[in-house]
This record gives sequence, structure tokens and C-alpha cells, in this order.
Amino acid sequence: MFLTNKDLIDLVDFRRELHRFPEISGEEKETAIRIRRFLERAAPDRVLADLGGHGVAAVYDSGRSGPSILIRSELDALPIEEKTGVAYSSTINGRGHLCGHDGHSTILTALALGLSRNPPETGRVILLFQPAEETGAGAAAVLADPRFSEIKPDFSFSLHNLPGLPLGHVSLIDGPVNCASRGLKIKLSGKTAHASMPEYGISPMQAISQLMPALTELGSGHPSQSDFSMVTVTHASMGEAAFGISPADAEIWVTLRTLTDDRMAALCADAEALAHKVAASEKLAIEMTYDDIFLYCDNASDATSHLIQALDDEKITRGTEGLPMRGSEDFGRFRSVSSSAMFFLGAGMNSASLHNPDYDFPDELIEIGARIFMRTIRNLTDRQ
Repeated sequence: MFLTNKDLIDLVDFRRELHRFPEISGEEKETAIRIRRFLERAAPDRVLADLGGHGVAAVYDSGRSGPSILIRSELDALPIEEKTGVAYSSTINGRGHLCGHDGHSTILTALALGLSRNPPETGRVILLFQPAEETGAGAAAVLADPRFSEIKPDFSFSLHNLPGLPLGHVSLIDGPVNCASRGLKIKLSGKTAHASMPEYGISPMQAISQLMPALTELGSGHPSQSDFSMVTVTHASMGEAAFGISPADAEIWVTLRTLTDDRMAALCADAEALAHKVAASEKLAIEMTYDDIFLYCDNASDATSHLIQALDDEKITRGTEGLPMRGSEDFGRFRSVSSSAMFFLGAGMNSASLHNPDYDFPDELIEIGARIFMRTIRNLTDRQ
């Protein structure tokens, strides 16, 4: 193990510091500053700040020919009130690290400590602390930053902790591993009327009542099937908060989900056609927009093989439980520039679920995650 007991104590303290000061997608300025301050003790050869927003990339370069390896974590927290009751709970109302990104980033700072003492013998390693994963905007912004071409990797790796798996156990497959998803906003517009004379208005009430179940019924199949699709209504609103007005306007938000990107186009077309049909039947104007667009994650076979070798070398148990996942991850965009793979690290059978108000990242995973990544790095960069 490349970390000392003192390192592990410092890393747990650092993880809990990040946990106390969560910042949501696109607002991770202070989190990035904390990361850069910690990296000062780990002496990277180069640090790129404000990459794709508030992203930070720490580069360890051997100066010799070899593979370029990127390890990615996330900086952002969630707009959810934390209810863990731990001593290091969020100090910011309505914000919380309830997905474990504080732990994922701490794993990368652990790698920075190890690489500062024992740099790669060939190639280079890029530790990328990425902003705005939760909205799907961060990876795209990092890849679009002109400076990314200077650190373009051959391999990209990432992890996500996963409650419901035994602590420290890994789930990993090649091929599709996270679904594509996107948020569809449907806005309906009619005409208000007095609540005693609704026949003189155009209300969206019937349209809302039809659309919510009908959109959900567009979903079918299981994530292991290529034609899997899922539609989840996440928000709906209608009219004004008043008893005297028959409503004119309504809004429905739904999340569309498919196993692969090509299937997403078909699901979008079906959802749009349904919404147009219902709106027309109720004489409503309609407007539709998309947000939070995630491409599917596809684990390349060669990158996956490198992770499997590292897991076996470190004697870490592995399986394929729960994969592919219905959840989405913007790490999928890195497959456009490199051979990429993501694995899922068990957070314990009794852990609260991700995005729950009582979730907290298990500190024991810092050492395990760091070992897996460091072994992967060594296998690829050290001279045999």
C-alpha cells in the first residue's frame, strides 16, 4: 500500500472538509480551490485550473514515451438538504454531498500523494477533478475547453460508489454500463377563466391528466435488453395558487432513459408525438425543450481488461451485479476521445441510497479506490 497511516488520517479529514462545504453543479469554485490547495503538497508537474468551468487537472509526466492515463472524479454536490446527523454535516442549507463525489475526489488526491513520491516511469497520468457531473454539462465542457487537447488521454478511468454492494466489492462489465438520459420539459398554454365559468377558458388539466400516465407507459424492457426505455415524471405544475382562476398554463418535466444513444432518438420522437397529439386535442399551445443530456457509458474491452487485472492483482472481489445501471453518468463522453471504463465500488449492503438525505460516503473506500487506480496506473506505465 502506497499510503501511510498519516496519509489516511489526512485524507479522511480532507474528505470531511469537502463534505462540509458542498457546491452544486457549476458553482464549485471553493471546492476547486480546496483541491488545488491540497495538491500543493503533492507537487504535480502541471496543474490546469478552471478547465471546462471550475475543473482542475493535475498532471504527472514521466517525460518518456508511454500511455496517457486520465483518472476522473467529480466536484459537484446536490441541491438536497442533508439529514445524516454526522459531526461534519453540510454547513450550507439545501446542499449536500449525497452522491459521494467528495469521496471520489479524495481518492484522486490520494493518488496525487502516491504519484508525487513515485512518479510514472513512462507516459503520464492526469487526475481530473471534473465540474457539473450531476447536470450532464461538465464532461462536455471539459472536452470543449481548448486546453483539453494538451492532456488528451489514451485511457480514461473512473469509479462510482454503489450502495447495496458489499463494502469494497467491485461490479464491472464491458459494453454499456450506464444508460443515456435527458430531461424533457413540456410547457402547455391555454387561456384563463373564472373558476365558476371554466368553459370560457382553455385549461391544461385534462392534458396533464392524460400525459403523465401515457408518457410513463412509453417505457419498456430491462436495462440488460438493447431496446430498454424508461420515462419518469419528475415534476408537474399547473395554474396559479388561487381558488378563483381556472388555469391556462401547465408544465411537466420527464426524464427519458435508454440503454444506448441510438434508442434515445426514437424515445424522444415518441414522447414528442404523444405530447403534440394530446395538446392538439385540448386546443393547447405546446413548447418542448431538453436539459441534462447524458450519453450512455460504454466500457471499452481493453480499458475494462486493465481494471480487471488491477482488481485481481489487489485481490479485490469483483462481479457484475446490477449492471448495466439505469442511472446515467456524463463520464460516457470520454469514450469519444479515449478508451474508457468505469467500475462501481460497493458502499455496503446497509448504506443509504445515493441522493438520499441520509447518505454518506464510507471513508474506508478511499484506500480501496486509490489502490485499484494506482495498480492500474502502475500496470500501464511502469517498465516491466
